[in-house]
Amino acid sequence: MPQSPVTIPETITVHLGPPSSAAQNVTVPFADYIKNVASSEIYPTWPEEAIRANIYAQISYALNRVFTEWYRAQGYDFDITNSTRYDQSFVPGRDIFENISTIVDDMFNSYLTRGNAIEPLFAQYCNGTTVTCPGGLSQWGTVPLAEQGMTAEEIVRYYYGDDINIVRNAPIAPNLGGSWPGVTFRLGDVSEEVRTIQNRLNRISTNYPNIPKIYPVDGIYDADTERAVRAFQKQFNLGVDGIVGRATWYRIAFIYNNVKRLSELDSEGLLLDEISRQFPETLREGATGPGVQLLQYFLAIVGEYYDQLPRWQPSQIDGIFGPRTREAVEAYQRMMGLTVDGIVGRNTWNALVSTYQSVLAVQPDQGFLGEVAGLPDIFLVEGMRGEAVREAQELINIIARGYPEVPSVAVDGIFGPATRNAVSVIQSISGLPATGAIGPLTWEEMALLARDVLVSSQTSEGQYPGYPVGEETTA
Repeated sequence: MPQSPVTIPETITVHLGPPSSAAQNVTVPFADYIKNVASSEIYPTWPEEAIRANIYAQISYALNRVFTEWYRAQGYDFDITNSTRYDQSFVPGRDIFENISTIVDDMFNSYLTRGNAIEPLFAQYCNGTTVTCPGGLSQWGTVPLAEQGMTAEEIVRYYYGDDINIVRNAPIAPNLGGSWPGVTFRLGDVSEEVRTIQNRLNRISTNYPNIPKIYPVDGIYDADTERAVRAFQKQFNLGVDGIVGRATWYRIAFIYNNVKRLSELDSEGLLLDEISRQFPETLREGATGPGVQLLQYFLAIVGEYYDQLPRWQPSQIDGIFGPRTREAVEAYQRMMGLTVDGIVGRNTWNALVSTYQSVLAVQPDQGFLGEVAGLPDIFLVEGMRGEAVREAQELINIIARGYPEVPSVAVDGIFGPATRNAVSVIQSISGLPATGAIGPLTWEEMALLARDVLVSSQTSEGQYPGYPVGEETTA
């Protein structure tokens, strides 16, 4: 199966007691944590395939806690406990069995998933003697199965089902201590984090119908998103402000985990398309398309205000990731202290969007914007008001003169459903995704369409619009 996007954390933080106890937290390398758990829960004299089957379960159990942020979503500052009432046994400072250490080093970045789901399986297990767990793995039960010649893979499928997959060689990444990105999301924001919020609220709303659905799920914090956030906050007794801060972010994560049962053996499962990005995971030299063009827009605007960055001509914003774009990305990464590789991954993208927004927030000279008609100074979405919305409505009405399919709108500075609908039609005409929100590419197309309509309506002396006038034409 394709490699899952789940990463193995370099470290894991363990609470040395039940979740609500005032116990100490310890942070240890993930592999060392698994070695400790395995040495605490199983015997080194067991057949190796039995040991491996148990370690698969222990790794997957721990990764599920980290991936779903089971405890952090509840406001705790750790990933897992060492209380066997809740989690796995971990004994600080205990001796590690040599053969177990060797086996863990070989397989600590392998884990279990079920079917098409991508999250690590919540691999419930018990000792199988004093405690039994229907549907889970029996630790002592793995021994006779291994003695009968079953492999570790066959043993885990014997207990968890034939649809179990084993993901091997998963990438290792730092554990950043939670998914909260450290910023507050509100009307007008555009990011992958907003898309995550939208996806999760839509699934939660299936169980809580008073929370309205959000469509489209496009990473744009529009009026529909704000309404859904307010309804969620009201449902779960949070401050109702329509803004996703830390408390709302983690409450959404916790409720989402629960409705999908991500930390249960019969999990609904998290599919890859539920966490896929609006643009490619990375943009690099050779890439083309709207994602690259948007990247170039951001680089062009930011480049006007930072001497370390190259300047752009409008014609160079072409949606083609060539050497010039790579050099501009490298210059930006160098300026920001990021890894200088010329590749736009999550960190570079988020940093660049933040820099772009900061430049616009201080109301810079818009001379360069004027050179490329329609380059935006703000993302516009339904629910917003102001002069920028009024300007967009004026452009819509100009376009409507030349394109009958585009409905005209009231020029009132209020981005309502009519404006959203008109924008969607314009986007369809231009071959853009019909999101109904105005970002850089839509501003550009609106400006070009409006210019074409105005040019075609201009007449010289003796010219008349619409049709030629002949001698037989009557007034």
